Amino acid sequence: MHQLPPTGFLRVSQIVGRPKATPPVAPIIPVSESTWWAGVKSGRFPAPVKLGPRTTAWRVEDIRAFISAQEISHVA
Repeated sequence: MHQLPPTGFLRVSQIVGRPKATPPVAPIIPVSESTWWAGVKSGRFPAPVKLGPRTTAWRVEDIRAFISAQEISHVA
């Protein structure tokens, strides 16, 4: 599994990655940012938490649960 902290929050760039950043940020979930937001809107991906008027993040625990659920569904 990706090296995630035990608790805390992740921003969208940490989840979907930023290959053009310096240094590049590897994706945890390899989808585009627009696909991520569409999945959040449809309920496919975890709901974010508003930390401030311009700050949106996701709980690490929610991302871990999502990844685990995907791994289980691929096995079944």
